[in-house]
Amino acid sequence: MRRWLIVVAVVLTVMAGALAWWGGPIEFVLGGALVNAGYRLQDRLVSYDFNHDELTPEQVWDEFLQQNRLASSVRSLFPRSTRHPVIAMVTCMDGRLDTNEIAGDTRRYYYVIRTAGSVLAEKEEEMLELAVENGVKVVVFTTHTDCAAEKAARDPAKRTRFPQLTRAVEERGFRLQEFLGRPLIRERVQQGELLVKLMDLDTRNERAIPRDFSRP
Repeated sequence: MRRWLIVVAVVLTVMAGALAWWGGPIEFVLGGALVNAGYRLQDRLVSYDFNHDELTPEQVWDEFLQQNRLASSVRSLFPRSTRHPVIAMVTCMDGRLDTNEIAGDTRRYYYVIRTAGSVLAEKEEEMLELAVENGVKVVVFTTHTDCAAEKAARDPAKRTRFPQLTRAVEERGFRLQEFLGRPLIRERVQQGELLVKLMDLDTRNERAIPRDFSRP
């Protein structure tokens, strides 16, 4: 018994030392594992509303409000830390893309702009510039596999039905260059105070694949 007590004491001492030395990284990884476990528990539940097989829009809305009330009550008991974002992400509105999972980070270091096809309009350019002015150091533009907006832009029938969306997808590269040409953005990039990056996201596993500006 005494030997086992010594072993346990040694293990606890080592664990305490590791937590003291590498506390931040250990807590980050452990927190991510717990968050991932929570995602998995909810993800397998297929029905949006557990009381009905077929949902009307009103029932979906009521369920959404109930879920919000539950989540906000928990948040009131366990308030989140307030952080200033250092990264701004432009990503598609596709529900398969979860920015917390993409970043592997639930902390509030991220501004997120979601649009159809990750397409910027002038107001989003201005919002990103304001974010940079307020301390953002990296802006990430993303595209993703199996994008509905890109498919619509390639489909002759849908191009006719969704002309504005088609035009926006086709102008995506131009809008990016327009953003890079804004005086504040150009100056911060030249001074090494800002990085602007592109990456493709694989919707199967949300892996990010960086790419260069030579591709459209």
